Amino acid sequence: MLSVVIATQDSERALLPTLAALVAGAAAGLVREVIVADASSRDATVAIADEAGCLVLDLTLPRGPRLKAAAGTARASWLLFLRPGVVLESNWVEETRRFIEEVELRKDPQVKAAVFRAGPLGSATIEALALLRAALGALPDASQGLVIAKSLYDALGGHRDVQATERDLLRRVGSETTRPAASRCHWNYLTKSTICLTVS
Repeated sequence: MLSVVIATQDSERALLPTLAALVAGAAAGLVREVIVADASSRDATVAIADEAGCLVLDLTLPRGPRLKAAAGTARASWLLFLRPGVVLESNWVEETRRFIEEVELRKDPQVKAAVFRAGPLGSATIEALALLRAALGALPDASQGLVIAKSLYDALGGHRDVQATERDLLRRVGSETTRPAASRCHWNYLTKSTICLTVS
């Protein structure tokens, strides 16, 4: 159901807790595989990923093309992009499964992707700023994780070789629409740990 893609480079300390949080998803049958797109790490990043059973791709490419190459090897129909150091909350498995099942059940072309919000350890100021950004129609921050259908990811051309590759992808997800050009993309924030849906 879900292929997790993580781009790493000398990320041994950050990678371990991220992988540990994914164990619940693997045990529940949600996570099919974890693909680590490594940029020739000189620390124990590759050893940690290998020991955890991840598919490790050693790619000497910039971040965007590395993510795209890793996504190209994914076998699941949904992708979850995470940064090393992101630790998903305990309810991420249920939230993600519910999101994917609802999208597939409704076959709703307007629901495109989802992002995780920062957890309760984030400050109230950060939370208020995120809500203000959403109210003003700004793109969310995908640094907490992006869930996207592989078919949509491929149709958008995946991550590109640009400086803010995640932001660039989110912009393209938001502009991709099956409705007339006048419609906008809205990111609906629910709760701190819940997924935000992209609709047009």
